Amino acid sequence: MLGHFVAKKATAVSPLLRRAAAPAAAPALAHAVPTAASAFRLPAARAFSDQAPKGVDERGAGTSAAGATGATGGSKQAPRPDPLASSMRQANITGPFSLTSAGLFVVTGIGLYFYFQYEKKQAAERRARALAAQDVSVGRPRIGGPFSLVSSTGHPFTDDDLLGSFSLIYFGFTNCPDICPEELDKMGTVVEAIAKDHGEVINPVFVTCDPARDRVPQVAEYIADFHPRMIGLTGTYESIKECCKAYRVYFSTPPGADPTKDYLVDHSIFFYLMDPEGKFVDAFGKGSTAEEVHAKTDDYVRRWKAARLPLREADAKERIANDGRAPASDKDLWAPPSAEPSRPVAVVASGERLI
Repeated sequence: MLGHFVAKKATAVSPLLRRAAAPAAAPALAHAVPTAASAFRLPAARAFSDQAPKGVDERGAGTSAAGATGATGGSKQAPRPDPLASSMRQANITGPFSLTSAGLFVVTGIGLYFYFQYEKKQAAERRARALAAQDVSVGRPRIGGPFSLVSSTGHPFTDDDLLGSFSLIYFGFTNCPDICPEELDKMGTVVEAIAKDHGEVINPVFVTCDPARDRVPQVAEYIADFHPRMIGLTGTYESIKECCKAYRVYFSTPPGADPTKDYLVDHSIFFYLMDPEGKFVDAFGKGSTAEEVHAKTDDYVRRWKAARLPLREADAKERIANDGRAPASDKDLWAPPSAEPSRPVAVVASGERLI
C-alpha cells in the first residue's frame, strides 16, 4: 500500500522536474545554434565576396562580420583585402596600354616603316641592274643623249626634262607636206591608246630639223594640230645639229636655200621610244603601223611597271611652263624667218650634212 503511494507521487513530480531543468538547457542550446550557423555562413560570405562586385563584397563582409560578432560575443573582425580583386579593378581603370607600351609601339612602327622603304628601294635597284645587264647582253644602240633646246612654250628645255616618263621623239619640219603630219598623227594615236591602259606615261616630242624657219611661234602653232601634250623643240642651228647627232638623225637643207622661201628638208623618218631613264628602247619607221607601234610600246610599258621601276606622269609641257623657269633669252627664236645666216644658219654646207 505504501509502495503504491510512493510510485504515484514520483509519477506526478517527474514532469515538474523536466520543466524545471528546461530553462537551464535552453540558453546553452540557443547559444550553440547561432554559433554553428555563423560557422557555416562566414566561409560562404567570404567566397561570395571574392566573386561579387565591390558593393556586394561590402554587404557580404558586413554579414560575415555580423555573424562573427554573434559568434564572439560582439567583437568586430575587418575583412582582409583580396590582391586579385584589387589588381583587376586597377586594370579596369588603366586599360591594357600604358605610356611605356604606347611609346614602344610607336618606335617599332617607325622602325618597320623605314626598313620596308629601304627594302623597296633595294629591290627596285636590283631590278634596274638586271634590266641593264639584259640590255648590255642584247646590245642596245647608243641613241639619245644630252641636248639643250627651246620648247614651244618659249622656255629652255633639256633631256633632263623628259626623265621619269617614256618619250616618243620625232624629227621633222613644219613645212613638210605629208610625211611629217602622217607620222605625228600616228604618234598621237599611240599616245592616246597607251593612256587608256596605263595613264599619261608618254611625252610626245617634235624636234625640228629646220631651225631657220621653225621659230617658237611656228612650232607652237604646228604641233597644236596633233596632240595637246606634244612638246615642240627648236633652237639655233648648232644646238639642233648636236641633238640630231645624239639621236643618229640625218638631215640636210638644200644649199643656198632662202628661209623666206619654200624648200624641203631631207631627214630621217623615224620616231624613237625612250624609257624613263632616257635610254633608247625602239625605233619606228614609216612602214610601222599605229597598231604595231602600240603593241610594242604597250609591252615595254607593262614590263617597266611589272618591275616596279619609278614612273611619273608625262606632264613635261605643262611642268616647264609653270615651274618658274625664265623664258629663253635668244630673241631671234621669236623673230620671223630671215635670209641672214646668223638668224640662225639656214644653209648647210655639203661637208656639214649629218648622216
